[in-house]
Amino acid sequence: MFGKYIAMKRDGFSIFQLLTPKSNVHFFVEGLSLTEALEKFEYHKYSVVPVLSKDGEYIDTISEGDLLRFIKSQQRYDEDLFSEINIEDINRYRSYKSIDINASFNDVFELVLSQNFVPVVDDRNMFIGIIRRKDILYYVDDKED
Repeated sequence: MFGKYIAMKRDGFSIFQLLTPKSNVHFFVEGLSLTEALEKFEYHKYSVVPVLSKDGEYIDTISEGDLLRFIKSQQRYDEDLFSEINIEDINRYRSYKSIDINASFNDVFELVLSQNFVPVVDDRNMFIGIIRRKDILYYVDDKED
């Protein structure tokens, strides 16, 4: 069903049509402890979250699974230790690629095939929001009508 969209150019497509702005996105800022990250994941019920620098640059994503794998590798739960470990020190199983605000529909579509969302950055690599997979699917469905 979606194969034809990969090769298709979308006239008039703008990422802003599908962008969930940074102000509406939960993200972590570098320096967050493992304990704080666990609390935020539990509270917000997200499975993957963007990680930003203190200046607002997109660094990477981190998942609940990344945290759980790290905890498992420690062979014991030590809350004092985990409050001292920053999320930057945790290995990532998989990273979400970001995309430039001027990217084409095809570029965005290819990424949402393998990511739940696509982080969007400006030309300075500053995080400006995300495009969620479901928003792309609604957009494609709407264009078929």
